[in-house]
Amino acid sequence: MKDFTVRELGRLLHGRELSALELTKIYLDRIAKTDAVIESFITVCEEQAIKAAQAADKRIASGEKGALLGIPVGIKDNICTSGVKTTCASKMLSNFVPPYDATVIKKLGQAGAVMLGKLNMDEFAMGSSTEKSYFKKTKNPHLLNCVPGGSSGGSAACVSAGLAPFALGSDTGGSIRQPASFCGTVGLKPTYGLVSRYGLVAFASSLDQIGCFTRDVYDCAIVLNHIAGHDAMDSTSAPFIVPDYTNGLTDGISGKRIGIPKQYLESGIQPEVREAVNKAAEYFEKAGAVCEECSLPLTKYALPAYYLISSAEASSNLARFDGVKYGFRAENCSNLSEMYETTRSLGFGEEVKRRIMLGTYALSSGYYDAYYKKAQQVRTLIQREFADNFKRFDILLTPTTPTTAFEFGEKADPVSMYMGDICTVAINIAGLPAINVPAGLDSRGKPVGIQLIAPPFCEQSLLKCAYAYEQTAGFGFLQPEFKEGI
Repeated sequence: MKDFTVRELGRLLHGRELSALELTKIYLDRIAKTDAVIESFITVCEEQAIKAAQAADKRIASGEKGALLGIPVGIKDNICTSGVKTTCASKMLSNFVPPYDATVIKKLGQAGAVMLGKLNMDEFAMGSSTEKSYFKKTKNPHLLNCVPGGSSGGSAACVSAGLAPFALGSDTGGSIRQPASFCGTVGLKPTYGLVSRYGLVAFASSLDQIGCFTRDVYDCAIVLNHIAGHDAMDSTSAPFIVPDYTNGLTDGISGKRIGIPKQYLESGIQPEVREAVNKAAEYFEKAGAVCEECSLPLTKYALPAYYLISSAEASSNLARFDGVKYGFRAENCSNLSEMYETTRSLGFGEEVKRRIMLGTYALSSGYYDAYYKKAQQVRTLIQREFADNFKRFDILLTPTTPTTAFEFGEKADPVSMYMGDICTVAINIAGLPAINVPAGLDSRGKPVGIQLIAPPFCEQSLLKCAYAYEQTAGFGFLQPEFKEGI
C-alpha cells in the first residue's frame, strides 16, 4: 500500500478493501522501520493519526466520499499545527506548540486527511540541502550519501521513501521544486496567493508559497483542489475561483506552445540535465505541442535580487524571535539587551544569522536605495519579461536544477549553495506557478527533473502539460531501491 498513489488509495478506501486505520498503521509501521535511516520526520504524531483515521473510517462508513478522506499526509515543520510542535527545524522554536492550525491544515482536516507528523527542513526554510536543520540531516532515499535538497527536503524524502503518499512543503526560491527534482517526485509551487499562507511561519512574505509533493501529476491536481482558495485570514490571498484541477487533465496538449529559454541551458548546467530538457521537448512535440527557443536575458539578475529581497524580509520577519513571548530564551542574562543578543545568538543557526545580517545591511540607512530598492526594480523587470514571453507561449520549459543531487558537505561554501537555485528563484520573484516532473535518472542513478512554468493562475494548463509529459515520457515516480530498516 505504501507504493500506491493518492488516487489508488482512495479507490481502495471507498471500495472498502482497506480501512483508513489499517492504511495509517501501514505507514506508521513503515516510518518506525525506515525513518531512523532517512530521518525525514521531526515529530511523528502516532496517537493523533490513529484518532484521525478512526474518524475518517466513520465518515466513509456513513457514505461520505472524498479524494483525501482517510489519506495519510506529512507536513513540513514550518506550517502551524494546533497541539503539535512546529519547530521550523530550529532551536529557537524547538518546543513551540501553536494554539491554532494553518488554513491548509484546516482544509486537509475538513477533507479527512490523516496527518502522520511534521517533516524536517532547513532551519526557517533557509537552505537548499536540509543540512541546516537543528535536529538532523535528512538523506536522499535514492543515494543515502546525497542530500534530498531543501528547504523542504524532509517532505520530498518522505514521499520518495514511501513514508506518506503526499506531503506539504513551502517554496520561497525553489524549496519544493529542487528537492522534488533531487528525490524523483512531482513538486508544485502554485501561483503566489492561490494557497493561503496563514499559519506558515514567514521567511520572506512576498515570496513564500505553500505547495505539495506527490507521486504523480494527477495526485498533485487532487491535492491542489483541496488546499487552494481565497482566505480572509491572509491579506495576500487572491480572490480567485478555484476550478477542479483534475478536469481536462487527460485532454491532451495538441497546439500548446512551449518556450525553452536559452539562458537556462547555458554554462553551469550538468550535461545530463540539459539533455533531459532537450529530450522533454521531443516528448512534448510527440504529444502535439510546438516547442521553440525563447529568451529571458534578465535571468542572470534573478539570483542576487532574490537573495537581497528574501534576506531583507527575513531580517524583518525573524525580529519577533527575541525570547520574550515564546520560543527559546537564554538564561542567566543580566539585562534585556543581553537577553536579546544571547537568545538570538544561541537560538539561530549560522545560515539564519547570515541572512538576517545580510538583510539588515540591505535595509539600513544609506544602503536601502542601492540594494533593496534596486532589487525590487529588477523584480519588476523580471515580471515584465516573463509576461512578454507568455504572450507567445503557454508554458516555459527549463531544468529544475543545474545539477542532480550532491553529496553531504560538497557545497560548504554558501555562494556555491546559492548558485544551485539559479533555475528556480525567478519564478518566485515573478509570483508564477511552476512544477517539477521526474525526467529519469542520470548515469549515477540520481533523479533528474524538468521544470514547467505557467502564467499566473494557469495551474490547469500547467498540470495538463505536466500530465501529458508524464504519460508520453513514461518516467513517472522514480522509485528508490533502498530496503526498509537499513
